[in-house]
Amino acid sequence: MDMKIIKKLAQCVGKTNLLTAPEELACYSFDGTGQSYMPDAVALPESADHVACLLRLANQYSFPVIPRGAGSGMTGGALPIHGGLVIVFSRMNRIIEIDPDNMIAVVEPGVITGELQTALKSHNLMYPPDPASLKFCSLGGNAAECAGGPSAVKYGVTRDYIIGLEVVLPDGRIMKTGVRTEKGVVGYDLTHLFIGSEGTLAVFTKLILRLLPLPEAKTTFLLSFSALAEATGLVSEIMAAGLIPSTLEYMDKTAVRVVRDKLSNPPPADTEALLLIEFDGNRRDVEQMSEKFITFVKHKNSCSLRQAADTQETEELWLARRAISPATLSLRPHKISEDVVVPRSKIPELVAFTENLAAELRLIILTFGHAGDGNIHVNIMVDKTDKEEYARGLRAKKQLFTVVLDLGGTLSGEHGIGTTKAEFIPLELDETALAVMRNLKKLFDPNNILNPGKIFPPSTT
Repeated sequence: MDMKIIKKLAQCVGKTNLLTAPEELACYSFDGTGQSYMPDAVALPESADHVACLLRLANQYSFPVIPRGAGSGMTGGALPIHGGLVIVFSRMNRIIEIDPDNMIAVVEPGVITGELQTALKSHNLMYPPDPASLKFCSLGGNAAECAGGPSAVKYGVTRDYIIGLEVVLPDGRIMKTGVRTEKGVVGYDLTHLFIGSEGTLAVFTKLILRLLPLPEAKTTFLLSFSALAEATGLVSEIMAAGLIPSTLEYMDKTAVRVVRDKLSNPPPADTEALLLIEFDGNRRDVEQMSEKFITFVKHKNSCSLRQAADTQETEELWLARRAISPATLSLRPHKISEDVVVPRSKIPELVAFTENLAAELRLIILTFGHAGDGNIHVNIMVDKTDKEEYARGLRAKKQLFTVVLDLGGTLSGEHGIGTTKAEFIPLELDETALAVMRNLKKLFDPNNILNPGKIFPPSTT
């Protein structure tokens, strides 16, 4: 990047908010995929005006701009694959407003998701989306990917809780979308167009969030199974029985094995799968739902039931569940991490397929995730330095996607497309849909400066 541009960038955000030293740039060259691309510069803006200034320069001098949250994404969305300027929002991390009367919050994009959830508890409120990385992922990144989490089965995903935005368009104009009210149908729904757009259409500088009352009570159950098919088959039965959990998580035996040391009371050694289930709400409803669930399980001979005795045991179970993804790297040095979704009734077929695929291709493939809404994380473990094994891993990924779509599913439930799924997006979206998306991209970003190379198949915009 030309020194003239560097100087102008520094004028936008201040010298202390612009990084150009190689050792500083390296800190923002990677994300959760493990891939790395060096940016030419990194800006840490403190306001929407700073962001607007940066984008005006990008349009003038035609360099890429990559918005970055906490870098925890799993599909390459924050990678500067063409160099350019990475905009990091760690200094735009204020909770601007919490309005208990109207149950909304206004935040900047750099606010850490878990920190907002903690701040809301003193107001007896909650922000339901709870990705596994909530202790370090940011709300701006969550919005860019439309993140989900275990609670999505009852409460929905990020798009269900963002009712308004402040964004900076690629030409530097600042725009507000949405409302601060429960209803609002004036004009096109631009707010939800931007949610899940992976930083390709605009840059978030403020988010208006819908909140809910904090549940009065919660109870947690762990079901252990000696047969994998029994666990996956029970998921749709639970929902069909009128039991509506706030979370319904699934783990296969390999997922359990990698976090076993985090459990003071681990499941039996012959466990083939676990279901982690919670019910929340007012105390009476939770008690009734729990009783109904216990009665439901008593008629099942294929599993053993354990109820968490206290908050400490519940937290331990969730610590283990959220640790699965990083803990898988104890199996192989790298992984191909997918977050496919199928109809709940098709989960047994999907998991059986992955078991057979692992055997066929001589790979370690584990499955876990948000079974309550059919969002199963499939981790294909590989050593990328072993070219033959890595090639088998890529074959497994392609076969997985084909089967998921045949089952009526989708390629991503919460991680997005980024770079790692871009070549496969035509498998799910027809050419008309892709053409409309390309036209929208050109409308908002005619010079293609915002996060180029993401979402769309290679060789297209």
